Amino acid sequence: MTHEKVLREIRSFIYERFQGEPTGHDYWHMERVANVAKGIAKKEGGDPFVAEVAGWLHDVADAKLVDNQANAVKEQKRLLESLIESKDLILSIESAMKDISFRGKHKTPETLEGKIVQDADRLDAIGAIGIARTFAYGGKAGQLIHSTPTEDEKMKDNNTSIQHFYDKLLLLKDLMNTETARNMAQERHEFMQRFLEEFYSEWGSSN
Repeated sequence: MTHEKVLREIRSFIYERFQGEPTGHDYWHMERVANVAKGIAKKEGGDPFVAEVAGWLHDVADAKLVDNQANAVKEQKRLLESLIESKDLILSIESAMKDISFRGKHKTPETLEGKIVQDADRLDAIGAIGIARTFAYGGKAGQLIHSTPTEDEKMKDNNTSIQHFYDKLLLLKDLMNTETARNMAQERHEFMQRFLEEFYSEWGSSN
């Protein structure tokens, strides 16, 4: 099966399952990650096909999106085996999806394509799109946009969408693996900083 047909089948698979996902981890997120990963791979000497496929599939077994991760992993493997004859190529794609998540110990993937997909996923978490996705996820999760904690509350976790910028988003610029992604991240990082300045200005003016 040609690469074009493989990608067409994978796009259809992802659209069927995630086009209505309201947390920002939807079909369009996966499309952006796949396209950006392909572009970075071309500039950084990675395999564009492996990076693109891994970008499309990187969230299929995400615990935030599925009830049964083990079943999702099996379904993903069946899909790849039905489309790709080479076991080595499937292994390369699966390796490129390992250790991408920011959660846990923030592992760095072992392969270049894995590093590239991690960068593409992180790029989609920052900038204007990242801001929109943050509040989409926060609303779905029942989080407040922001709060001004009392003295008794300051020692507790401030689980708001604005706090997420400090817990994750503002850290991502310095965690990019490739030079291409670092260059792309700078402008998006600065946009988030400008957004936060304006947010606090407007928040304070409402008092």
